[in-house]
Amino acid sequence: MQSETGGTGSPTPAVPGARPAAEGAEGPWSAGSPGSPGDAGGNTAVGGAPARRLVAGADRAVVTAIVRVTDRALGPYQTAVVRIGFSFTWLVFLLFEWPNRRELYGPDGPWSWELADRLVEGNHAFTVLLWSDSIVWFEIVYAVALLSSAALLVGWRTRTMSVLFMIGVLSLQNRSVFMGDGGDNVIHLMAMYLVLTRCGRVWSLDARRRARRRADGADTDPVGVVLWTVLGAVLLVITVRGEIGWFGDDGPVTFVGWATVLWGLWLAHGLWWCVRPVRPAGAEPEAGAEPDADPDAAAGAGADARTETGRRADARRLLDVLGNIVHNAALLVIMAEVCLIYATAGWYKIQGSRWQDGTAVYYPLHLDYFAPWPALSEVLGGSGLMVMVLSYGTVIVQVAFPFTLFNRRVKNVLLALMMLEHASIAVVLGLPFFSLAMIAADAVFLPTVFLVWLGARASRLGRRLRPRALRTAGREKREEPDGASAPARTLVG
Repeated sequence: MQSETGGTGSPTPAVPGARPAAEGAEGPWSAGSPGSPGDAGGNTAVGGAPARRLVAGADRAVVTAIVRVTDRALGPYQTAVVRIGFSFTWLVFLLFEWPNRRELYGPDGPWSWELADRLVEGNHAFTVLLWSDSIVWFEIVYAVALLSSAALLVGWRTRTMSVLFMIGVLSLQNRSVFMGDGGDNVIHLMAMYLVLTRCGRVWSLDARRRARRRADGADTDPVGVVLWTVLGAVLLVITVRGEIGWFGDDGPVTFVGWATVLWGLWLAHGLWWCVRPVRPAGAEPEAGAEPDADPDAAAGAGADARTETGRRADARRLLDVLGNIVHNAALLVIMAEVCLIYATAGWYKIQGSRWQDGTAVYYPLHLDYFAPWPALSEVLGGSGLMVMVLSYGTVIVQVAFPFTLFNRRVKNVLLALMMLEHASIAVVLGLPFFSLAMIAADAVFLPTVFLVWLGARASRLGRRLRPRALRTAGREKREEPDGASAPARTLVG
């Protein structure tokens, strides 16, 4: 018989007011506390209690940090904004350069296929455009880059589209490395980081699909299975042809080839689908299903189903914890990358003589190449006070921003100033894609309260713009007496 103290035998009668012999470290009968059985004379060392409190506080802080990192994906709205910002920037760039695509990245460009092949042999960059010099192959890759950017923008099959988005960005940029205005470097880095984030938790079609599946109790995903199978077949053909290697210096990580990375992502996506949530045991059977004639067999099947469901739920929780850890680590890297960009830019500016005397902004304002609006450039560049304020203000904001992250109000003010600065660069200097890329990177520091408010306003605006017929159809569907409660409306999905 199990006793109250955890041992076997007869139960020990409880004594009113008595405490267990083994109390926690902070309990009154812990070792070294005054009056405890192990304290001869009832004395304790000086400073013992503060030391124990300090250790206990440190333990609680460590446990809280571990739970916070593993329990959920932090910054879901921030990563969603980063996803939307970079996919929108790359999509608009590809559409804008559609008439010139063959001169920029295709066979008609000054940087020929042979020169690009020689360069890639030296720097081990990844680009699928060098697998063939056919114009058809180039058009396929460019179209895939366009479609994956659009799908990532709306959050359709975010995990898969983030990988295709990365492949499209790396392939085009590494094909012609001299094309770009600085924003391409930021997109290059963020495309790889987005693969590791759970950037489709909010503001995506995936979130809406997950909400509907939970409401309907469905556990199938035929579109995802077909997409996963087709991409696996394509990856198999590419691997057999020897276009990507398993190990070496041609991968994103030293001694890890792109075959290892892509096959690992493919298998991880398949494993994630295998442990998907299923209809719990005891739920209503599907319409038209015949009841089991044997009650004992039904009971045994139900027990097996519950066991299988429990194992799948445990595996799902484990993968969810691992996904949260990877997501949070990637989010930290993105934040550190943005701080590093501004810190290095600011400190390099400080070393320049033109930035020291406050005249650096004057020179780009008087270059015809960076003057889409000559009159506006003339107004700004013609005022010595304005040039000095812009020059010193740029340096101060860039250098100070990484040090203001622990003060929310100051950080938000500088963040608004930096976004305004990039918007001004887009208009005054004619660098829209560079500015869009930097604003998308800055969005990782936007406050959650502001993003939630922005999402609510956008939802209300969407409902107002939706046609009346669709609103009526949706209202009738909600009023159907299906006997099931409506799912909670949330942006998380």
